[in-house]
Amino acid sequence: MDYFLITAILVTLAALFGYINVRFLKLPNTIGLMLITIVFTLGIFALSYIDSTLLDAEKYIITQIDFKSVLLDIMLSFLLFAGALHTNFQQLKVQRWPVLVFATFGVLVSTFLVGTVMYFVLQLLGLEVAYIYCLLFGALISPTDPIAVLGILKKAGVPKKLETKIVGESLFNDGVGVVIFLTIFQIASMGAQGSVDPMDIIVLFSQEVLGGILLGLLLGWITYRLMRSIDDYDIEVIITLAAVMGGTVVAQSLHLSAPLAMVTTGLIVGNDTVRASTMSAITETYVDKFWELIDILLNTILFVLIGMEMLVLTFEGNYIVAGLLAIPIILACRYSSLVLPIAFFKDRLAFVPKTNLIMTWGGLRGGISIALALGLTQDMQRDLFLVITYVVVLFSILVQGLTVEKLVNYLAKRGAVQEE
Repeated sequence: MDYFLITAILVTLAALFGYINVRFLKLPNTIGLMLITIVFTLGIFALSYIDSTLLDAEKYIITQIDFKSVLLDIMLSFLLFAGALHTNFQQLKVQRWPVLVFATFGVLVSTFLVGTVMYFVLQLLGLEVAYIYCLLFGALISPTDPIAVLGILKKAGVPKKLETKIVGESLFNDGVGVVIFLTIFQIASMGAQGSVDPMDIIVLFSQEVLGGILLGLLLGWITYRLMRSIDDYDIEVIITLAAVMGGTVVAQSLHLSAPLAMVTTGLIVGNDTVRASTMSAITETYVDKFWELIDILLNTILFVLIGMEMLVLTFEGNYIVAGLLAIPIILACRYSSLVLPIAFFKDRLAFVPKTNLIMTWGGLRGGISIALALGLTQDMQRDLFLVITYVVVLFSILVQGLTVEKLVNYLAKRGAVQEE
């Protein structure tokens, strides 16, 4: 089965499930698509007792797709650029310091809190797992997923300043989280060989983060100069596409963070000042609509894939119990990691009351966490952490995603949340 056929099947399923959701369920696309795909897969499981043809076909499709590579190396750059392109740059500029602290300090604190607590919980369940591997799990589950967050928050009616904090954080902590995961992954790999040089780790982290941001600034400037010198909406759309595709290739070849590079490029190109000086009204419309379409298309395919990934899980009782226990642990660690930053910036930037609560419940996990879990080796307890991650992601999208709007409305009625 070639890649075109697999892609055709995925796009067809995404279109069919998307239609069912919009026509009948009327849920947010991220939630509806994943829910329908899970029900579809469970239906195929049931049908397999009579005829296993469909189950074999779905398993074959999943085994032919390197989910980690497809998402982290290809789809993520497009999705992050599209998300950053439509982020309110002026509002983000005002909120830049809390966003930066949430995306760095917050993710680091959450990584170590989750890793430490899960280490002891797994011991209590009789699962002997090395502490460094628990830290790896903390790193892959701590970043909130902008792909899952963006659409749901807009529908929930979160105040704009708070929405900017959550979306801005999720765009950047996603890139930072991937770098933290890769850094700890390298420590774990080198530790197995008996040689860990702290300076190598510092250099790796700095190169990925700072190098990715600098590359994004350069790409954004080049894109700005090229678009400013012409007035042809077709070519200008292609220039933005080239910036993402070419920039991703350059970042990967130089071992820089492609996600951070694409977020930075998207913020520059989407900046209102840059738009006013580079894009005509028709160009702006075409650029925005093109990237909205890319965003929607890749999102639908991604959440169909997440639903189908349950076929690769190793379901064991204590794995599922560990996943259920991980849900309140991760939420508590997320809440704790936000306490100090919010207290520090609260008076200066007039934070919305209950910011901590909304950012905790609205900080969804998604495909990025699953992709990173799939990247673990068997020695790193891949099967265990993949099941735990899947359980957490399901709860995050289906439960938190469906109730965050209710939480915001409830707090609004009590006067705890007001539009700014």
